[in-house]
Amino acid sequence: MSDTEDRLLMLIDDEPAQIRLVSALAAREGWRTVVARDSETAIAMLGTRQGMRLGAIILDQWVPGDEACQLISELKARRPALPILMLTTSASPLLAVEAMRAGATDYLIKPVAPDRLVSALRAATAPEIQSADQNSELHPLTEKLGAALDFDSMIGAASSFRTALAIAAKAARTHAHVLIEGEHGTGKEMLVRAMHAASPRAKLPLRLINAGGIPPNQIESVLFGHEKGAFAGAFDRHVGALQHADGGTLVIDEIDRLPLSVQARLIQFIDRGDVQPIGARHSFRLDVRMVVCSNAPLKDLVEGGLFDAELLAKLATNQVRVPSLRERPGDIPALARHFLARIGEQPGLRPLGITDGALALLGAYDWPGNVRQLQATLFRAAVFCDGEALTAQDFPRLANMVGDTVRIQQPISDGAGVVLFGPDGNLRPLEDIEADVIRLAIGHYRGRMTEVARRLGIGRSTLYRKLSELGIDNAA
Repeated sequence: MSDTEDRLLMLIDDEPAQIRLVSALAAREGWRTVVARDSETAIAMLGTRQGMRLGAIILDQWVPGDEACQLISELKARRPALPILMLTTSASPLLAVEAMRAGATDYLIKPVAPDRLVSALRAATAPEIQSADQNSELHPLTEKLGAALDFDSMIGAASSFRTALAIAAKAARTHAHVLIEGEHGTGKEMLVRAMHAASPRAKLPLRLINAGGIPPNQIESVLFGHEKGAFAGAFDRHVGALQHADGGTLVIDEIDRLPLSVQARLIQFIDRGDVQPIGARHSFRLDVRMVVCSNAPLKDLVEGGLFDAELLAKLATNQVRVPSLRERPGDIPALARHFLARIGEQPGLRPLGITDGALALLGAYDWPGNVRQLQATLFRAAVFCDGEALTAQDFPRLANMVGDTVRIQQPISDGAGVVLFGPDGNLRPLEDIEADVIRLAIGHYRGRMTEVARRLGIGRSTLYRKLSELGIDNAA
């Protein structure tokens, strides 16, 4: 249905509040929602004139009647091409596997964020693989697959990635604020957690908020708190995230989405070290380290008048740029094997290998959703794989996007985290290999520079000279 006015969504749910929420969010995207409060009504509706015009279905797991997966199977049997999204409170990978095998297109965990629901609807009904995989709701599941929270577990040998880890590991040992920039899905949150685990504040509070998921008129209260009666609707006192993080670390994701007025208040907090909740007559003295993340380069936003230059200067004492996956395609084989090993440990799944042909296909795609998209794509493929290893045939949509230009490339890494050979098959210059070894050592020893120098067998002054040559001497 190309005409957005004709898009019709069936919501199978019996919870009034959720019906109102989903209907309102879908309406923003041009969907008109019809509600079926039980499975019998939903099945009957498929055969009506209105049902024949449906563009998608959202199903609540707890809908009365048939079990959700059985209902999904029946709906798909009657309308195979109709996308079905399942709403659930469970983050169980087993339930996700069962739902997908029954025919679910996507899997949304309640309470679902508005932008997540909207992106899932877009993905389910868009023919392009970029949309369908980049915004996949599987990432809340795949990110729970026992990821270790240290630098040793960060997979990648590309020099740009090792540089980012080296700067982050060195910065983790300080109390200074940190700015992490990188596209959506590059692994910024995992890097934040690795930094926290290696920091002097590791045993103190870690508070995470996503500025992009909070309405602009509420973000000031979320950060700074408010007193009862401070504004219309303030029925109770609220303690802000900064106060909750006292002594520890506050992570603000998508800081580029903060209103300028709230940015100004953050500058005051950094300068003075105290917070005054909205409506309060007093302030609190706090000790909070801020680690902020942005999907977009903040320098560009400053030039466009969308971000405060003074706040950028204060936050960027330590600045880390996480490269996109398309900037480090040589890391895809190691990442794929790592993800498949973790996926294979989940209930309902099993360990799988991956063929050279499949790896060549993965390497030929540019991954707009980065590492998160790769992880979700592998999860989907593993769910439906009947063999012992994933092949190129297990990624049919990806193959359609890439075309017939895939060729198997020779691996360029020795598997230990240092790239020895260049794309032309020749050894890289010794200076470049040495630089990668130093980056690897800084990440491995979590920024403890004395230990790094000792293990490398060089003096600290020599190490810092080499750091300057690497361009990471500003990682205070």
